Amino acid sequence: MNPSGSQAAQLPQGDVRLLATPTAQRLLNDTSLVARLAYTGKDGTPRLIPVNFLWTGDEVVIAAFSGTYKVRDLRVRPDVAITVDTSDGPPQVLMLRGKVTLTEVEGVLPEYATMQRAGLGEEAGDAYVAAIDKPGLRMVRIALRPTWVGVLDFQERFPRLTPEPVLAALSAGR
Repeated sequence: MNPSGSQAAQLPQGDVRLLATPTAQRLLNDTSLVARLAYTGKDGTPRLIPVNFLWTGDEVVIAAFSGTYKVRDLRVRPDVAITVDTSDGPPQVLMLRGKVTLTEVEGVLPEYATMQRAGLGEEAGDAYVAAIDKPGLRMVRIALRPTWVGVLDFQERFPRLTPEPVLAALSAGR
C-alpha cells in the first residue's frame, strides 16, 4: 500500500503504514542522510548518536564493529528510537521505534560495504572495505523492523499546520 497525501494525513502517528508514504520513502532511501540512534546506555542514561544506515525495504540496518559500547548496551536493552530528518525547511522527519536484533558476523557486513560505497563512491568504498577486511574482523548487524512510525512533514502530510510566517519566509528565500 502506498498511501496518497490525503490518506497519509489520516494515518495516526505510530501507524507502521506511514513507512509507505512518499516522505518516509524519500528519507529512508536518501544515502546522503544520516540517522540518529537513541538507546539506553549501561548506566541507564540515554544515548543519541549519528549513524549511517541502509533501508532494506523491511528493516533499517546499522553496522557496528564487534566489542563496541553500543553493541554491548543494545544487547542488554534492545529498545531504540531512530530519526532520519532534513534540516532545510519546512523540515521532514521520520521517527521509528522498536526493538533491534543483533547478529554478529565474521568479516565485513555486506550492508556496511553497501553504505560505504554509497557514501564514498564505488572505487573509494571498495578500497576502504578492502583495507578493513582483515582476518579476525567481526561486525554486528543491528536491525530494526519498526513497530511504531511517525512522520512530520509540513509540505505533504500537514501542509495546513505550517505557520504563515514560516511559509512567507520560505517563499521569500526562493
